[in-house]
Amino acid sequence: MRVVLAEDLFLLRDGLVRMLEAYGFEIAAAVESGPELTRALAELNPDVAVVDVRLPPTHTDEGLQCALQARREQPGLPVLVLSQHVEQLYARELLADGSGGVGYLLKDRVFDADQFVEAVRRVAAGGTAMDPQVIQQLLSRRSADDRPLGNLTPRELEVLELMAQGRSNAAIAAQLVVTERAIAKHTSNIFTKLGLEVSDDDNRRVLAVLAHLDRDR
Repeated sequence: MRVVLAEDLFLLRDGLVRMLEAYGFEIAAAVESGPELTRALAELNPDVAVVDVRLPPTHTDEGLQCALQARREQPGLPVLVLSQHVEQLYARELLADGSGGVGYLLKDRVFDADQFVEAVRRVAAGGTAMDPQVIQQLLSRRSADDRPLGNLTPRELEVLELMAQGRSNAAIAAQLVVTERAIAKHTSNIFTKLGLEVSDDDNRRVLAVLAHLDRDR
């Protein structure tokens, strides 16, 4: 699996390269700036891009903007974003087109190599890897009185948050210690209340729900 990595801090970039290589990934390029990232994504066609939000020369949203542009030019390009903070606008833009694997992880909440590598593999395979704090921020943008989110029960909101992390019905059932049939009923109710078409594609349903919750905000 070929990876393009963008991180401006040398020690962190070198550490990520070594870790990914130890898990069998091929590092197609490890760059430190926005222009380098743009060239690498255009020329190397990686299986997944792992991108820090803030890169030179602007140190603002350079990394994410490069990744978003690459996804416009290469629809479905899997992108895993790393950030120090929850940036709601960034998460919304990343989810907006609803195609290809996407992820948004907070750097200080990645606790071990296995967790990070599993997220990279999930995104590369077309899935999602969203930090729970990112999900909570997106969900909190709608108040309890806002419709249609306000129509969801506390349990349905809990299921929705786990769903948005990219978990299947079976994984949600195990997390909440209930039957998979119960979760299927909850997810069906969620889609009905949110006016979304039911889908068995876990990644597509996650993106649809998040895009719906965050639109027009």
